Amino acid sequence: MSAHDIRSAVRPDPDQPLVDIADYVVDYQIDSKEAYDTARYMLLDSLGTAMLAMKFPECVKHLGPLVPGATLPGGARVPGTSHELDPVQAAFAIGTQIRWLDFNDTWLAAEWGHPSDNLGSILAVADYLSRKAEREGGQPLTVRDVLGYAIKAHEIQGCYALLNSFNRVGQDHVILVRLASTAVTTAMLGGDKEQITTAVSHSWIDNGALRTYRHAPNTGARKSWAAGDACRRAVTHAINAVYRGVAGYPSALSAKTWGFYDVAFNGKPFEFERPFGSYVMENVLFKISYPAEFHAQTAVECAMQLHDTVADRIDQVERIVIETQEAGCRIIDKTGPLANYADRDHCIQYMVAVPLIFGRLVASDYNDDIASDPRIDALRDKMTVIENPQFTRDYFDPAKRYIGNSVQVFFKDGSSTEKVSIDYPIGHRKRRAEGIPVLLRKFEAAMRGHLPAHKVRAILTATGNPETLDAMPLQQFMALFTL
Repeated sequence: MSAHDIRSAVRPDPDQPLVDIADYVVDYQIDSKEAYDTARYMLLDSLGTAMLAMKFPECVKHLGPLVPGATLPGGARVPGTSHELDPVQAAFAIGTQIRWLDFNDTWLAAEWGHPSDNLGSILAVADYLSRKAEREGGQPLTVRDVLGYAIKAHEIQGCYALLNSFNRVGQDHVILVRLASTAVTTAMLGGDKEQITTAVSHSWIDNGALRTYRHAPNTGARKSWAAGDACRRAVTHAINAVYRGVAGYPSALSAKTWGFYDVAFNGKPFEFERPFGSYVMENVLFKISYPAEFHAQTAVECAMQLHDTVADRIDQVERIVIETQEAGCRIIDKTGPLANYADRDHCIQYMVAVPLIFGRLVASDYNDDIASDPRIDALRDKMTVIENPQFTRDYFDPAKRYIGNSVQVFFKDGSSTEKVSIDYPIGHRKRRAEGIPVLLRKFEAAMRGHLPAHKVRAILTATGNPETLDAMPLQQFMALFTL
């Protein structure tokens, strides 16, 4: 940490974490085939999730210009729409689409989050720059370029999350979306190391959003557009650093009294488990089967396995025991009335009750019409959620990164189901071979559910061959998804 005298006006050297990010973004060469292959699936999965979100009017109303008429013909496009916007507002819109249903990828450690949220910034800036280059006779970015930036954004967000818990100081994980997106989009705009350091310093000076909107009793839909907001802010910082030449703040983290560490992180500097590489993309978790907060994914799988045994005996259930990790207990164990969609998709009891009753969990199951079924709250009232210490240990083990849950149902006659335990969901790295075909079916179904048939055919053709997809100019790729 800086030993800078608070009275001295001498500018210190930049804090090392700022420098490390700039060095990584500019200098690091990604040579991992697994990272690029995983990033390709991540891109498709995120766009599929964005198309699924288009069925929800509360999402769609956020996707246009900030005020009517504030469009930018030839600007960045918003998938699944006809909007053309400036890259700042487009970043908000795309980030909001991808995050709305809580169905995109996930990273779990000391901090939680969704690294593909960064695509809001990356795709908006890439489309803006590529269309501009096309008009001016320059060189557009390719899909592979975007995959490389996404790998680096995943790495920055994920490596910060490994040992640094922002949630424990009341801050939301989108602070790391803003950080990672700021760094990579500054580079995309042509920024050098000094400009990246400047932009990142501004990102930290923003401080962070409170997690108020993710937790009872205030859970609400802001959690579905918070990542978009972080993407929007990131692109603003990048533009200011590269196009406006704003000054940076070298000790934004370590300045005594006024820096991020003292103001927002209990005076502690950040800790790091590993240097930046491509580890996060290689190990990222996909939400493939269920639009549910990730700490409950395996609990939903357990409940699905128990559905056939329990569905005809719902009225005979005496109690249900759910074992989860410490993080699951802290985030999604909720009792009492659930006020809205956002409340329900962050309640482990709700996410177990629905598959026990219906044998499914889809996005519309969080809507009011399904939630009004009295059997759901009746089952919730019979549930006990407890921490399983082994699940917690496996959750933090860097060689495992498990997200274990177990569910067991007990009946009034003294009988019970088996205790079903699952250590890691289908979206885990250890289940890639099983999960990727399901991910691709999710992607295709999402495309067919929103886009015209001729668009879907073109998308499936373009995405069916990795080499062809990688070489595609980004503006042509984005055109496939526009209306």
